[in-house]
Amino acid sequence: GGDRAVNGRSSGNRRRLQRIGFDCPATVTLRGAEHATRLLDVSLRGALILWPGAWNVAPGDPVTLRVELAPPQAIIAMDCTVAHVGSDSLGLYCERIDLASVAHLRRVVELNLGDPELLQRELAALSAPA
Repeated sequence: GGDRAVNGRSSGNRRRLQRIGFDCPATVTLRGAEHATRLLDVSLRGALILWPGAWNVAPGDPVTLRVELAPPQAIIAMDCTVAHVGSDSLGLYCERIDLASVAHLRRVVELNLGDPELLQRELAALSAPA
């Protein structure tokens, strides 16, 4: 299958991206069906969402996440894969995100971190080769 091996040596010294606690409504599309959910936290590499447990989902499943922010037309859309399934949450790994969504997400991160320098470090870590 398409399981990704994790290199234990590199994961220890790689700084994790800051996760921003951000509770707001979101929509996840799974196998063509839309489900209302809540965004629990978000980073520049993915998100954690509420999982009611009723969806048949497994790590590696492709999903699309849409988050509508307070200003109208400010939408963050990410193509993701399910990274992990918890008892009440799903961890999503961002595979693709468009530039407009990156701009909105940068704003969310900037507002919540309150530190432009930290944001620049986050973006540098995001653009570093995996």
